[in-house]
Amino acid sequence: MRPDARAGLGAALVLLVLIVSVELADGRNPSYVGLLATPPFLAAAFGSWRTVLPVGLVSVVLATMFWLTAPTGPDTAVAVNVVAVLFASGIAAAVGAVRQRQVERFAALSRLASVAQQAILGPLGPRVGNLPLAARYVSASAEADIGGDLYEAVDTTYGVRLLIGDVRGKGLDAVRLASIVLGSYRHVAYERADLRAILADLDRAVARSVGLEDFVTAALLEERGGTLTVLNCGHPAPLLLRRGQAIPLDPPAPAPPLGFMPLARPRVQRLEPGDRILLYTDGLAEARRNGEFFPIEERAWGLLGHGTVQDGLASLEAALIEWVNGILDDDIALVLLEYTGASRTVGGSTPSWELGDGAANAT
Repeated sequence: MRPDARAGLGAALVLLVLIVSVELADGRNPSYVGLLATPPFLAAAFGSWRTVLPVGLVSVVLATMFWLTAPTGPDTAVAVNVVAVLFASGIAAAVGAVRQRQVERFAALSRLASVAQQAILGPLGPRVGNLPLAARYVSASAEADIGGDLYEAVDTTYGVRLLIGDVRGKGLDAVRLASIVLGSYRHVAYERADLRAILADLDRAVARSVGLEDFVTAALLEERGGTLTVLNCGHPAPLLLRRGQAIPLDPPAPAPPLGFMPLARPRVQRLEPGDRILLYTDGLAEARRNGEFFPIEERAWGLLGHGTVQDGLASLEAALIEWVNGILDDDIALVLLEYTGASRTVGGSTPSWELGDGAANAT
């Protein structure tokens, strides 16, 4: 039995006890028999017909007993109340049956969305190009809707390119839009030499597929010959883990999400052997307990800086679940990669735009 159904059954039984207590305290003349129609409806508000029927049966039996044991004998007015309790119990059972069908339909849609999501994301790692890489999808609590978190990494002639994003909204519509973004990215990431052209393609794909208030936050990264370039469209900044520190790779200027024609300026960062980069969606930034957010920047190195990248993500997930006491309100996509210094030179020299306004961010 679901927790809410158990709560509804408990509340209905408490209400039954209260009604019976009031009736007995008022004397032998039945005055409150009609109130016994309310517990079945209370049970129906939380549970299925299987929860309602026992409550309704107890209500009808109690109402009948009060009617038959009245000191003046069976009374017609009380008999009408007994029939009303019986009728109300039937209606409540029907309501519970409808509610149960809705719950089952919602569960089926959630399973469908989950399967579709797993199909469109696919596995990542253990390496993409020369970069060790791991990805992890942390699902929210069972009561939460499936999210539209997405990620992908591809090895192209222009370097290793990664995308992480988060669709506004939940459920099948979010999964559908995530599949559109990923499908477009998996094509253009191999074709476009310029990251900004990829971003423009993704923005058009989103704009064609959503309403005026829908959007996708995204971060697009490219590692080429030890240089990391980041374009960020309203997404949480990737974290650079270097020598015990967690450094947010904030963009030079904010840019709106995909769907709002973003003009993102690049953040360019020289990498050192041993550097790790964490990409994540806002479910991690918003995870909290008792109003306190998970301290990702403070704990990132201790959790992610050891072992393999797979070990690091496993440690982060365990610490996160412990922090929120096992209850997440939103799905979380995590990608962790490591620069080993073994990257090959690809696609010729670094494009001039990468050496322009983003060069000031290089360290």
